[in-house]
Amino acid sequence: MTDFEEKLKQIVEKGDRETAEEWLRLIEKEYGHIPLIFKRMSERPEVLISHLMYKGSVAETSSLDPKYVELISLAVGAALKCPHCTGYHMLAARRMGATRDEILEVILLAGLISNSSVLANAYRIFDEKMAKCPPCEVEGAEYETLPNENLDEKIP
Repeated sequence: MTDFEEKLKQIVEKGDRETAEEWLRLIEKEYGHIPLIFKRMSERPEVLISHLMYKGSVAETSSLDPKYVELISLAVGAALKCPHCTGYHMLAARRMGATRDEILEVILLAGLISNSSVLANAYRIFDEKMAKCPPCEVEGAEYETLPNENLDEKIP
């Protein structure tokens, strides 16, 4: 029987409520607290269990070292501006052996990519909206700025 099948068997034997409570105790023991997201999910044990099963399956089958999984998760949490995810995965990365310097490097990289994403998105929208005159698009005419044209006015 695989680990996955064994977990499923235990869930069926214990039931969803007892399994959820047990997994929350293990999370609290390992991380020192239970993240709010898990507390709320536990109100519907099947949601918590399916989330943790998915999370565990991804982490356990990853070809990446667990430390790097946590560092990547930290970077994503930081880029998404989620203080709870950032803090949780920062502590998890430390527990997996990440150094202070590695964590700081990941934060810098997350900021770099986040900033680049904002700029790339905004510049694409700028090019799309400012490149052509919408009423002229039917005829395919290019929108050209005249030397004294006020760019603050709305484009018709």
